[in-house]
Amino acid sequence: MTEYSNQTPREFDLTGRAVIVAGAGRGIGKGIARVLAESGMNVLATALTETYMSQVAAELADAGHPIEFMAADATCGEDMAGVVEQALSHFGRLDGLVNCVGDAISKPIVPLPNGDSEVGPLSDEEWRFILDVNLTEAFVGCRAAGDHFLKQRSGRVVNIAGYAAARGGANSVAYAAAKAGLTRMTQALALEWAPYGVNVNAIAPGVFPDAVTSPEAVERAAEQAASGKIPLRRPGRLREVGLLTHFMLSDAADYMTGETVYLDGGAVFG
Repeated sequence: MTEYSNQTPREFDLTGRAVIVAGAGRGIGKGIARVLAESGMNVLATALTETYMSQVAAELADAGHPIEFMAADATCGEDMAGVVEQALSHFGRLDGLVNCVGDAISKPIVPLPNGDSEVGPLSDEEWRFILDVNLTEAFVGCRAAGDHFLKQRSGRVVNIAGYAAARGGANSVAYAAAKAGLTRMTQALALEWAPYGVNVNAIAPGVFPDAVTSPEAVERAAEQAASGKIPLRRPGRLREVGLLTHFMLSDAADYMTGETVYLDGGAVFG
C-alpha cells in the first residue's frame, strides 16, 4: 500500500537562502517580497524611496517575517552595486535576484486625429523613462549581481515583464516595447549564463491591483473590467505572482531557464 507524506517536497524549500527584490515597495513587488519572506528566505527589498517600503517591512516584522530594506534607484549601476554588496555583507550569501521595477505612461506617440488633440506627443524624456524603469532596471540589476552568480556557479534571476510583452495596446508603445524587450533579454541572458549554472526566467503578469495604492473606485473598476475581459473573470492577487516567483527561485525550477510565464488569467490567449 502506498504511503503518502504531507511534507512539502524538499525542492521547494528556500529556507535560509538570500534574495534581492528590487521594486518591492508596492504592487507586485510587495506581493513577491511577502511570499519570499514567509518562505524563510533572507530578503533585501528595495524601492526608490522608503515611502511604502518601511510600511511593508513593519507589517512583515509584526507577522514574524522580518526583511531588510533600503532605498535605491534600480536604474543606477552604482546604487545596485551597493545593494548587492549590502546583501552579501548582511546575509553572507546571495542566491536570487527579482527585478520588479516598472511604470507606464498612457499616451499616443503623436496626437490622434479622432482623439484629444491635446494628448501627445510622447516626449523623448517620457520614452526614455519608460524604457529605463521597465527594461534598463533589469539590465542594471543583472549586471550588478552577475559576477557573484557566475563565480559561485549558481543563482536565480526572475524578471517581471507584463502582458503587454505579447499583446501591445494603443497608447502604450513605449511600455509594450520595454516589456517585449525584457522577455528577449531574459531569453538571451539565460543562454549566456546557462553554462555557469545560473537560471534566468520572467513572469508576465496581467491585471494585479494594489489595495494600498489604488483608490477603492479603481479596484472596483478593475474587478468589473476583469469580469468581462479576463477568461478567469477576475484580476490577479498580488500573492499569486509571489508564489510563482517562489517556484522559479527554488530547486523545483532547476531545469527551467529563458522562459516567460504569462500569469494573467488567460488574457493573453483571449
